[in-house]
Amino acid sequence: MKKKMINRRAFLQFMGRTAVVTAGARPALSLATTPPPFLPIAPATDDEVILAEGLGYDLLVSWGDLLNSKGERFGFNNDYTAFFPLDGNPGDGLLWVNHEEVLSGYFASPRAPAQKTRADIDREVLEVGGSIVRINNADGRWRLVQDDRYNRRLDATTNIPFISAEPVAGADAAIGTLGNCAGGVTPWQTLLTCEENFHLFYGDVSFASGQRVHEQDSIIGWERYLERPPEHYGWVVEVDPFTGAAHKLTALGRFAHEGATVTRARDGRAVVYMGDDKTDEHIYKFIAAEPDSLHNGVLYVADTHGGRWLPLAMDQDKRLQAAFKTQTELLIRAREAAKLVGATPQDRPEDIETDPLTGAVLIALTKHPQRPYGSILKLEEQDNDPGATTFRAGTFLAGGPHNGFACPDNLVFDPRGNLWFCTDVSSHELYKPPYEPFKNNGLFYVPMSGTGTGFPWQVASAPPGAELTGPTFSADGRTLFLSVQHPGEDSPSADKLSSHWPDGGTALPKPSVIGIAGPLLDELTAV
Repeated sequence: MKKKMINRRAFLQFMGRTAVVTAGARPALSLATTPPPFLPIAPATDDEVILAEGLGYDLLVSWGDLLNSKGERFGFNNDYTAFFPLDGNPGDGLLWVNHEEVLSGYFASPRAPAQKTRADIDREVLEVGGSIVRINNADGRWRLVQDDRYNRRLDATTNIPFISAEPVAGADAAIGTLGNCAGGVTPWQTLLTCEENFHLFYGDVSFASGQRVHEQDSIIGWERYLERPPEHYGWVVEVDPFTGAAHKLTALGRFAHEGATVTRARDGRAVVYMGDDKTDEHIYKFIAAEPDSLHNGVLYVADTHGGRWLPLAMDQDKRLQAAFKTQTELLIRAREAAKLVGATPQDRPEDIETDPLTGAVLIALTKHPQRPYGSILKLEEQDNDPGATTFRAGTFLAGGPHNGFACPDNLVFDPRGNLWFCTDVSSHELYKPPYEPFKNNGLFYVPMSGTGTGFPWQVASAPPGAELTGPTFSADGRTLFLSVQHPGEDSPSADKLSSHWPDGGTALPKPSVIGIAGPLLDELTAV
């Protein structure tokens, strides 16, 4: 394993004199007096996953790997992961993996949308959705269990019913799931996979004229050959990882869902926090009507200036009654409803996680044209109850050269309650102003107590063009599962690739999932 270290003096020079900008009780300490809990790595441009000393990785599964005797293969551009142990064994279980999109065209279909054939589209629809794979660690190394009975795919051809009060665009089910970005795990051990940039595939619908208009100018271009209502996408999809049974949850609203983090209100009802990953869109919360179901409940949107959760319910707001005919129509057009009630525009809200020790809600705000480095927002619910309708909000951690990171995206807390996060500087912006100091995207560790509380320390660096996504810890904290998404996406052309990871040489880069382990992880996270 190649490792690129940075000595303490060089690290301090890179980071500057101060470490973080936080809100709340954590002190604004100086790096000069705050030693890191390990030797952090330097920003890097190497064509490898660079890890801090004391860490290594196993390559678990890569794009195109055969999963079962039916011929199903691991999809493209893997993102969010979730691990479900079998029989309580932390070394044996099912790994869910999202597959987001097919934009790195020379990997999936080497043609621009207008040039794609029906055969190109037929191949691409099998690349998105999600994979369920069995992995185990019988001899100290994580491996995919080939042709296991649990191995299966959900893709853009899978029939998925709606949980809805009425048909959605005239149908009770959608054909496929797509744009699968982040997600969450429910207390009853189902998986939530989130359909994010649905407009890329079939375009979108507009109601600006007072009539429904299908705007068929998608980037990927599937509407050239497939007739699919855009309203069938942009939902949270609940999946049973042990059977593959799935349904789309319309009560949680339709928008560019980055993730769906589930906790419980004080009265036991499920609560889901969600972000709409688009500039000047919003933060949402769903409070279920029942403890162990997300089929019904109330969707709220955040007014972070006023510290209020605003209900998107027609029976509670006359403005919504005037704008929409039914609650289902409102949920399909959730973005419009959010703006009608006065929700606060955000800097691309992406992943959301709840602090297991304090209950605080942390939200990655990736960036805004006026705030290119992004930040992590902190919400504190009234009386620390996720079922509350009021809260306090403030910046927890700000991106920028002084803090050594930009564009936070996926978040995860380890079993000891410390924060880890990945960055997502877009591949076409890597190495360019204002992102030159950060080089490749990375993974960062933030102690939430003890020495160095609140400081971000870089643990890993991605290959060129890639982002690290979907961090998930095994229950014992001894493995961190991590997706390496779209390596080489910044390549100028198919014959001038910026990355050949993971196979090296002249090989095509392959999105893959790795399992990170080692004595440093044991020291930081093992329980």
